Amino acid sequence: MQPSLEKLRKFFRLEHENKYDNTAIIGGLAKMLDFWEGEARADGIAEEVIQAVVSRLRSYEKLSPEGRAESLKGLWKRIGETYPEAGQKPKVEVQAPRPTSVHQEEPPEVDVPAPRPQQNQPQQNQQKQRQAPQPRSESVPGAKTSQTPAALNASLTVLQGVGPKHAETLINLGMKTLGDMLYYFPRRYEDYSQLKPIKSLFYGDVVTVIGSIQSVHTRPIRGGKASIIEVVITDGTGGLRISFFNQPWLVNRFKQDDAISVSGKIDQYLGRLVMNSPDWEPVEVENLHTARIVPIYALTEKITQKWLRGIMNQVVSYFAPAVPDALPEKIKLAARLVSLSEALMQVHFPVSQDRLKAARERLGFDEIFYLQMGVLRQKRDWKSVEARRFSVSTEWLDSRLTSLPFALTSAQQKSLEDIRTDLDSGRPMNRLVQGDVGSGKTVVAALGTAIVINAGAQAAIMAPTSILAEQHYRNFTNLLAGDGGMMQQSEIRLLVGSTPEAEKESIRQGLQDGSVKIVIGTHAVIEGPVQFKDLQFIVIDEQHRFGVEQRKELRDKGTNPHLLVMTATPIPRSLALTVFGDLDISVIDEMPVGRQPINTHVLRPQERERAFTMIRGQIKDGKQAFIVYPLIDESEKIEARAAVDDFETLSKEVFPDLKLGLLHGRMKPSEKDEVMLKFRDRQFDILVSTTVVEVGVDVPNSTVMLIEGADRFGLAQLHQLRGRVGRGADQSYCLLIPTHEDATENERLQAMSRTNSGFELADLDLKTRGPGEFLGTRQAGFASTLKMASITDVALIEKARVQAQALFERDPYLEQTEHALLAEAFERFWGEGKGDVS
Repeated sequence: MQPSLEKLRKFFRLEHENKYDNTAIIGGLAKMLDFWEGEARADGIAEEVIQAVVSRLRSYEKLSPEGRAESLKGLWKRIGETYPEAGQKPKVEVQAPRPTSVHQEEPPEVDVPAPRPQQNQPQQNQQKQRQAPQPRSESVPGAKTSQTPAALNASLTVLQGVGPKHAETLINLGMKTLGDMLYYFPRRYEDYSQLKPIKSLFYGDVVTVIGSIQSVHTRPIRGGKASIIEVVITDGTGGLRISFFNQPWLVNRFKQDDAISVSGKIDQYLGRLVMNSPDWEPVEVENLHTARIVPIYALTEKITQKWLRGIMNQVVSYFAPAVPDALPEKIKLAARLVSLSEALMQVHFPVSQDRLKAARERLGFDEIFYLQMGVLRQKRDWKSVEARRFSVSTEWLDSRLTSLPFALTSAQQKSLEDIRTDLDSGRPMNRLVQGDVGSGKTVVAALGTAIVINAGAQAAIMAPTSILAEQHYRNFTNLLAGDGGMMQQSEIRLLVGSTPEAEKESIRQGLQDGSVKIVIGTHAVIEGPVQFKDLQFIVIDEQHRFGVEQRKELRDKGTNPHLLVMTATPIPRSLALTVFGDLDISVIDEMPVGRQPINTHVLRPQERERAFTMIRGQIKDGKQAFIVYPLIDESEKIEARAAVDDFETLSKEVFPDLKLGLLHGRMKPSEKDEVMLKFRDRQFDILVSTTVVEVGVDVPNSTVMLIEGADRFGLAQLHQLRGRVGRGADQSYCLLIPTHEDATENERLQAMSRTNSGFELADLDLKTRGPGEFLGTRQAGFASTLKMASITDVALIEKARVQAQALFERDPYLEQTEHALLAEAFERFWGEGKGDVS
């Protein structure tokens, strides 16, 4: 059959499946005539047949669904083919394998040629090339399963209008196969069905506005160092001024009378409504008249929205109905979810906001569901192996506690009891201890270590930086090998990158023969030559700063060792239940006795001198201060103060009589360590820094934390920075100065001044900024996975968790026949291996 007739048949069949609602092509079936007539003539189709198709399709929109059905059937008869009814499938070039699941209908077969092997390696080979098994998204539904159409593995060059060059460009966006395209979701939508006229805008609205450009002006600021572009747009009901900070190249992009859409928050300046640095893009005029919700995709060079949308429409219209739905019908009904095909079609080309919401919920549910199934399986696998028991008498533990120079809080005692129970359970401990900055996690970890060392085994403590490792070394030595301690100082060793080679060799030898009981260090602890005689306990501090592979390497150096993970980042409950669902969790939510809350104040930028006065006063009293910046150097794109630039001013003009140190991320690790140690040893009065001090050494003598550009930080980060002070007995202060005066009312900054509780702040940050700051490297494993689910959506998480838990109890390894398809989808999501996310 000629290609043009084959294409016609595809669209007719899709229209039949869509119940003749004129949606097989965006804009209606008649839109295909724009390209089809020329193709049909090139194929040598008889002119009377072409004219018959043209006349029927031009009048198609006006017919009722019944009339449309009759019209297409009659037209197909005239072409000389039997119209494809439900269940009848025309002959095709690639045949989907037959179904194995009782829950699925047989998907429509497709006519895309099978990919050439050299262009598209089998899924298994691709997975083997990956260095670390990590969670995978369903973005490769093209992986061959018992029901997935083989064509979804096909290279994008099988699509009309996509040549090798375009295919190469799409690979940069993460799309190699047709299956990848189905899961390349729009980053946002323009809802042309509910546009708001400029005259109806109010201060604080977050809206999309469309208008034509009336004027474009540039004006210099900061004495000519930077500039602002001001664009005025109008839509006939009013005008809106839009400002872009320091993006001079935009002047050439904005042409008078061009139509653009801008999305952002409506602000006020001198009584006028304005929008600052919004997202913007040129408007395709045809979209204005469709009154549809239009998808906006993330792009790369040489790709336009219009072109990508057209290609996406080809793929979604034809292949979304063919994707098998792995989720059992029972779960879909219980969770009130739409089918996968419906979700994929509506997420790309939504008919309404309600159907888009339902589509996003279904796709988000899948991600959380597979994630939860994975962490539940990991937890079961970890608990299914045996580990050595370590038990101590209550008298022994009491004697250790009474030897401490302070009393444990009740939260510390509860966490220690959790650890003691785990160590005596006969199963490997897999516990996360989360506690606020300065809540006393280290002493709990040290006492847990003492229980294991008491039985003659070894322990490894791993920290993200050598400074933090050295701090732990001092603390562990004081607690376990001080006066009347249970160990010799030589049995505790520090192993970091800068440790001399001869000393490293001595430590390695001691670990191998058992004379070294505790090693504390950075990644050097997991390097190849380091072998243990009897590693039974591992403590990882600030775990989200370590990759999956690093944790796995350390674990592999022992035989089912007990694992204790510590983090100072309070993790909200919804995250704890999902992403950290494979770990048992202990919470230290009390501060040690005598620790004073840190007084936190939000200052306007013009009140900076007040902050400097306070710093001078504290230094006069023998204290020290931090001044933290969001940037290393001044940026053309970001209006914020920077550490290097301000360091010069602070040293020479503001504090010329004081000693200042500079610390930032571009310095070598050894240089950073040197600066931090000098600050700790009081060789500097003030440390000017970027956020590299967020996790770091204790400097009990520092009492002031001044954070510039505070509105540019998330709450979790602000709270971590604040935790660098207040570690001694003296009253400490945190001063927050935002970029602009109007940002002093910023919700995050006001929350910081209201509470010192990391847990309260964590919940608020999760709502306002999302989960990234809590997950750190752990998130990296899920970054490509959680495309649609929001970890802030506690209701969806709970729904998916309940369903996953129920299914896991019935069939943990998805071995039942009716779960065969689900098992395949699960394996694709997680990749080939189980992946160790803990």
